[in-house]
Amino acid sequence: MSDASPNPQGITRAFVLAAGLGKRMRPVTATVPKPLVEVAGKALLDHALDRAAEAGLTEAVVNVHWLPDLIEGHLAHRSGAPRITISDEREALLETGGGIRKALPLLGDAPFVVMNSDSFWLEGPAPNLARLIAGWDGARMDALLLVAPTTTSLGYEGAGDFLMEADGCLERRGERKVAPFIYAGVAILTPSLFADTPEGSFSLNLLFDKAIAAGRLSGMRLDGQWLHVGTPEAIRAAEERVQASARIL
Repeated sequence: MSDASPNPQGITRAFVLAAGLGKRMRPVTATVPKPLVEVAGKALLDHALDRAAEAGLTEAVVNVHWLPDLIEGHLAHRSGAPRITISDEREALLETGGGIRKALPLLGDAPFVVMNSDSFWLEGPAPNLARLIAGWDGARMDALLLVAPTTTSLGYEGAGDFLMEADGCLERRGERKVAPFIYAGVAILTPSLFADTPEGSFSLNLLFDKAIAAGRLSGMRLDGQWLHVGTPEAIRAAEERVQASARIL
């Protein structure tokens, strides 16, 4: 168990991205929204919310679009931390950045955690979300991303997203280049980063690039193993890795 509650940075809120269509997970997501797909006996959304609670976060905003009634019904049966508020995107899917921008009035003025509902990893010696919160430094960061090594991440075969300097500063990989780190779907953002962003749909990548341009995008290496649960086949692979890890422990 972590001793990170309450966390030392006063970060208490999370935004959990749960509105996506989950197209790569079809046919499973034709009837079940991806956040409710189970891995190791628990919905992906519950894995994310439970880690938020363990890190000392007391409130979470969850956005919904695809099969929203199922997600809302599922969340209604949760008890304990974090307290959940729904951000309704039934009328239009706003992507990652636009969805958060719409929910800013629910998130307040302090930095907050962003989690993809399908972010899934095996922990190392210290819980990664607590490490990320402890590493936040608003004096030199607008965004702090949890990044995973591409070479050890299960189910990922891309060219990576970022290069990371010794001080944690992140840069994009160049065109036709390979980068050693992939964004693991968890970040801390400051609300001021959303200034001058467009209304409607846009990606978080817009904000990451804005922070890079200001020299204020940082990363923290995931301690453990990131499991990319993006397809039906990846569910079994992730469960096998969880079981193997449990045997080692």
